[in-house]
Amino acid sequence: MFPLIESIKVVDGVLQNIEYHQHRFEASYFKLYKRLTDILLENVIDIPQDYRQGLVKLRFLYNDTDCFCQYDRYKSKPVKSLKLVYDNHIDYSLKWVDRKKLNELHKQKDQADDILIIKNQRITDTSFTNIVFYDGKNWVTPKFPLLHGTARARLLATNKIMAEDIIVNDLKSFTSFKLINAMRDFDQADELPIHSIIL
Repeated sequence: MFPLIESIKVVDGVLQNIEYHQHRFEASYFKLYKRLTDILLENVIDIPQDYRQGLVKLRFLYNDTDCFCQYDRYKSKPVKSLKLVYDNHIDYSLKWVDRKKLNELHKQKDQADDILIIKNQRITDTSFTNIVFYDGKNWVTPKFPLLHGTARARLLATNKIMAEDIIVNDLKSFTSFKLINAMRDFDQADELPIHSIIL
């Protein structure tokens, strides 16, 4: 059984942003297993020839002693609207393979394409991405996401976005938003109007 996962973007056989995945992998491994790991993702991932061209999603599944790689051709899922859903107890601080709770919340999306999860009045994440908001000057991401995504970490480190505590009432302060994750680059992500979020 592999409880944890890293979803890694592969372009023409090259692992993308691997240093951020390595950092999260090490932190997650330590948090769950209470010991350090000396595994380097670059050393254990051997991309098959059939997946060395084009855009590929690599699912790196792991436990305390073993790992397993799955590869799929990637096609982005369009999201044009979000529905606010509330859960004050959800915890997805590790990237679990088991997404049961997230999937349960996703069923509340009604006519929207996805959900935006509110925890203790704070904006967190959608069911599969971090979110960044535009206020007319700066791009801002929630300071307390459910999952500290690798794309989010890279954008924060390069000062392309900033983190702030964002509550539901703050949504009216923004004009638009983007959804980002390891497979959805900030520069290529659609910029959607803030009214695409259904309160």
